[in-house]
Amino acid sequence: MTNRCTTAQSTEAVRRWAPPAIVTLAATAALTALAAAPPADAAPRQAPPEHTIEGAAPRNAGEPVMAIVSIKSQKVTFYDADGWVLRAPVSTGTTGRETPAGVFSVLQKDKDHHSSLYDDAWMPNMLRITWNGLALHGGPLPGYAASHGCVRMPFGFAEKLFDKVRIGTRVIISPNDAEPVEFSHPALFVPKSKAIAAAPVRAETLAREADEAAKIAQETKNAAALAVKEAAPLTAALRKLELAKTGADAALAAVEKTLAAARTDEARARAEDQKQKAAAKVEELQTQLDAAKANPKLAAAAAAQNAAKAAETRKADAAKAASEAKLALEPVSVFISRATQKLYVRRSTHQRLPDGGEMFDTTIEVPVTIRNPDKPIGTHVITAMARTDAGLRWTAVTIDNADDAKAALDRITFPQDVLDRIAPTAVPRSSLIISDEPLHRETNYRTEFVVALNNQPQGGIITRPRSPDIRVARRDDFGFGWGGWGFNNTFGRSGQYYDPRQSNRNYYQRLQRWF
Repeated sequence: MTNRCTTAQSTEAVRRWAPPAIVTLAATAALTALAAAPPADAAPRQAPPEHTIEGAAPRNAGEPVMAIVSIKSQKVTFYDADGWVLRAPVSTGTTGRETPAGVFSVLQKDKDHHSSLYDDAWMPNMLRITWNGLALHGGPLPGYAASHGCVRMPFGFAEKLFDKVRIGTRVIISPNDAEPVEFSHPALFVPKSKAIAAAPVRAETLAREADEAAKIAQETKNAAALAVKEAAPLTAALRKLELAKTGADAALAAVEKTLAAARTDEARARAEDQKQKAAAKVEELQTQLDAAKANPKLAAAAAAQNAAKAAETRKADAAKAASEAKLALEPVSVFISRATQKLYVRRSTHQRLPDGGEMFDTTIEVPVTIRNPDKPIGTHVITAMARTDAGLRWTAVTIDNADDAKAALDRITFPQDVLDRIAPTAVPRSSLIISDEPLHRETNYRTEFVVALNNQPQGGIITRPRSPDIRVARRDDFGFGWGGWGFNNTFGRSGQYYDPRQSNRNYYQRLQRWF
């Protein structure tokens, strides 16, 4: 393989001493050598898939609801409520860093993203689908799988698409070709028109009640703090009296033991006298203690503290109710795993996080009954595409077929209490995912669901260490400006890509790679 450091030094020598004609001749020879002799450790190229032409549906397109990436055909298709709207060729992960097949959603958008994992690589119009580094983004398309796990799309296509896709858009990555088909089943969520109509008003009302409860809780907390402060001297005096009373009780008990053990009249008389004094002290302290406890300020402080605790409980209950009412306005995603025999619910809270993502509600996680739990069930994504007079119109996408989607749903018994909470206000973009797989470890509070097919390669979802710093020369060290060519680097097809915004000089940087 080419020694990058040696190449950079040779390059500098040619620039300094050779005339322009010799420079041109040397560059041409280097280009020919690089094209003719790929690195010895390069992975064998995969057979090129059937060529996909970038295109758009000949109709007015709605907002994309889902994207389906076909690893086999190296293409991506975006769908709105009425069918496909955009399609384009892609480049997915190469051998060892394969793009994982499974179910994802858009977690973050970044118009001008630079990878923190792969050495500041430029990933324009990035739509993140996992937090460990998988995304859809603009990039070079060599005509075959060549990325480090991401899905590269044509630069112009990614740019046009960026503003059309919202956070939460479903992304399905299939090992083969797949498409949504119309689907119906008695187990699917059936929203209630009255519940949907009432949901916004209910959410607004409960939000006001939650705000009021929070205000009252704060006022009650402040009042309790003031009452406790005013009663602090009395509380300290009361604590001293309690300690003194405890000591007096102990002294009386000791004297009584001494009296019981006395063997002479003199010893008994002395012990009896001590007992009377100790008993008098206990009685005196008890009187003082009772008087201190009866102080109105202490009673007021205790009542204020109890009121603050009760107000805090009401605040928490009101906030929970308001949150549930607000979530009822959002699309609901349900995942049923045969591996864990559980049902999980996710809904976006729209609470933005510092990294640009959003927090998801994860409060519902319950056991679910699956008939014949040892039999594979497949992986199916069932999505509510639009409203209808009867409720919702659904489609199903199957990417790992053991049962078909209907047979899979036939085997599941939904917990009625969960249905009661989520079905009445189900809206378009709601989804039901059924899979043999468990939730992937990438699933957390800032993701919806990440489901990866274990019978497919997952190289691209594995976090890898950063590359070491090396000295490289920029593409324009020879002044040719040949779209990323130079003695120091190879064209984008081999993994390098030039970011034209970087300066044209030698400097230390990390190897830039696309993934």
